[in-house]
Formats: sequence, C-alpha cells, structure tokens
Amino acid sequence: MTNPTPIKNRDEIELMRESGRLLAKVFTALDSYVKPGLSTMDINDFVEKYIVDELNARPASKGQYGYEYVLNSSINEVVCHGVPKKSQFLKAKDIINLDITLEKDGFITDSSKMYVMPGASPIAKRLVKVTYEALWEGIKQVKPGARLGDVGYAIQHYAESHGYSIVREYCGHGIGREMHEAPQVLHYGKQNSGLILKEGMTFTIEPMVNQGTAKVKTKKDGWTVITRDKKLSAQSEHTVLVTGSGYEVLTLRNEEYN
Repeated sequence: MTNPTPIKNRDEIELMRESGRLLAKVFTALDSYVKPGLSTMDINDFVEKYIVDELNARPASKGQYGYEYVLNSSINEVVCHGVPKKSQFLKAKDIINLDITLEKDGFITDSSKMYVMPGASPIAKRLVKVTYEALWEGIKQVKPGARLGDVGYAIQHYAESHGYSIVREYCGHGIGREMHEAPQVLHYGKQNSGLILKEGMTFTIEPMVNQGTAKVKTKKDGWTVITRDKKLSAQSEHTVLVTGSGYEVLTLRNEEYN
C-alpha cells in the first residue's frame, strides 16, 4: 500500500511559501556569484553561509541520506547529484545545474537552476532553454482534477519534439515536512492517467533532459549520475502548490515574475 499524498492546510501552505521565498533568494544571490574559475566547493560554501547566516534557515540536503553538502552541482554530462569538490573548477564553456533545498520552520522546498557560462556553445544553450521550457509545460498542467500523467506527458512531448530525451530513473516528489513525500512525479507519461491532483498538494517538478539518449549511469562515488553517451544534460526544478484554481510556484525567482 502506498503512502497517501499529504494535503497542506492554510498554515502549512504559508510556511511553505516562506521557505520557497527564501530559497528563491539563494538563487538571486548566486546569479551575481557563479562564474568561471570558482570551484564547486566554493559555491557549496557560499550557499551554506548564505542560508544559515543571511536567511536564518537550514540547508536541508546536508546530512540527508548521509550526504555531506548543501547542494548538488551537476556540470555538463552530469545528469544529477553532482558532488561539490575543491578540485572541480567551472570552465568558460560549462553549463551547471545547482540543486538546493532549504528548510524553514519545519518545512522544506526544493529548486534547481541552470547556470550557463559565457563561452557555452549554442547547442548547450538550446538544451538549457528547452529544459526550462519543458518544466513550465509541466507546471501549466497543474490544477485540481488534473492527473500527474498530464504533467509528465506535457514535459515528455515538449522535450522529445525538440529532439531530446527524458531521464526516467529520477523523478519529482511530494515535499513539505519531509524532503521526499508522496507522490512520485514522473516527467513522462500518458494523458489522463496517474494520481488526481487536489488543492493543497505540494510537490517538485524537476525534469532531466539529455542531449543524446536517456540512458544514465552512476559513478563510483555512489552519488554522481552521468549520461552514458557523455553528451550534455540539463535540469530545471520548482516546488509547486496545487491551488483552488490552478497552481502556485512556491520557489518562483525574481526574474520569473511577469
């Protein structure tokens, strides 16, 4: 028997909103910080200090499942779960996904953003752009009475229509008091299938889109996931609330407000 999907009440939603608002501020701070020459450990340490000292919050990933760091830093062919290193430096042509979780007053939100270095190729920039657009194609399906299959189908259809593939081994997830709650949110699927969405559900949508095939493998460190064909991968993620009439993106960043 699967665990039921938690429904957040009004007070819990307010706490989720505040957590998401703070997490969005982390990315705003990173926008003027991330550049070639930094190590991924530099970025990790910057984020930890900002969350703890500036936001008076907790980096929720640190210590989760034995993980030692506050973010995942996934460069180029790394699909997800890239581990920060003092010896790994950003280069002028790189793309990097920074995946960060934050807990405030008992509630967790989760988001990731791609950072494109100044010398990145047009091919890399296109992948990042389409991945972000695919995320929003999925988000736009969210409303009471819709099904999770509608979200997955929209993402898959958009990415594949642009010649890319969707990673299937990893998915979005419910989130709130725990980092990972029900339901699982697949980034592929069939329309009008899967869980029926209800007001008060909160979950992440976080498609991983590959330039080549969808096949991935995990490196010997037990964390880092890369594309089998060593081609590029990109990811975009937000934490989303099902509202009475549609959706609210709890981790919406300043540059995304219309």
